[in-house]
Amino acid sequence: MKAMICRHWGGPEDLRLEEVERPPLKSGQVRISIKAAGVSFATTLVIAGKYQRKPPLPFAPGTEASGVVIEADRACRRLKVGDEVVAVLDWGGLAEETVAHEVNVFLMPRNVGFVEAIQLPISYPTSAGALTWPTVLDVQKGQTLLVHAAAGGVGMAAVEIGKILGATVIATAGGARKTAFAQAHGADHVIDYRATDFRAEVLKLTDGRGVDRVYDPVGGDIFSQSLRCLAVEGRICPVGFAGSTIPQVPANILLVKSIAVMGFNYGYYVGWSPHDARFEMADRTFALMERIRGWCEAGLCRPHVDRTYRLEEAPAAMQALLERSVTGRVAVTMD
Repeated sequence: MKAMICRHWGGPEDLRLEEVERPPLKSGQVRISIKAAGVSFATTLVIAGKYQRKPPLPFAPGTEASGVVIEADRACRRLKVGDEVVAVLDWGGLAEETVAHEVNVFLMPRNVGFVEAIQLPISYPTSAGALTWPTVLDVQKGQTLLVHAAAGGVGMAAVEIGKILGATVIATAGGARKTAFAQAHGADHVIDYRATDFRAEVLKLTDGRGVDRVYDPVGGDIFSQSLRCLAVEGRICPVGFAGSTIPQVPANILLVKSIAVMGFNYGYYVGWSPHDARFEMADRTFALMERIRGWCEAGLCRPHVDRTYRLEEAPAAMQALLERSVTGRVAVTMD
């Protein structure tokens, strides 16, 4: 089978399309003929050796894919050959085939195509878990939710889910194209952070009170300024540091405003941490994915792919992400 292979840490230009052996099918796994795979900012960190976990070299990058089950180990209980699925992978998505643990594989919504479905294994559950789980933001009807990077994959999902939950959603994005995109996906108010001070705009929109919840994939100064436009007893959830700077938390602000920082790492629940929790967390992730599938089939979530690339063009897909020219997600297709 063909796969895009990383043989040493580096940039997208260092990847090579190669003919490789099919991965062996292990107990409790399914084999998937991949139709489309996602690449993300995190993928570029993985191939550079800068992510918190490093696959053994050589490997095919890619942690999210959609496709068709073509083989299932006899220990599998939910899935069968012929099922159209989305999968969370440890790595191996940029290939014609992959194998995955059944606990990390889920049926696709009936009304979502393979290309758009690449957002469902990671982007949507990251946002859904952060917004709905009681231990994280636990967004309630009537609250005000601030979503940063609202034109990105997880940000777009957070805007949509925030509206499903009954929140008033304030979205930030950079430039006219991205702010229009966030508004089209349901944001009540959109702030172009390139043109204005988002903190001042948030306080103006909330009559000086601030927002109840903040969803932050960016970090850096965005996080710091978000703390200052949180309402009393508000919560903020960092889910990534796309801005490349990890902020320091000023505990005095937490104290004075009775606010909380609730981190959320969806990777922990799907087996990406030193302690592999995917099996003990399987009921929680399955319930979350079923909820997302229901939202999609009801037309409440509308996954968006900005552009598609062929497998041999995967480096160009990653470069587009690094240039920050993408709204939603990009997909790599195998056909």
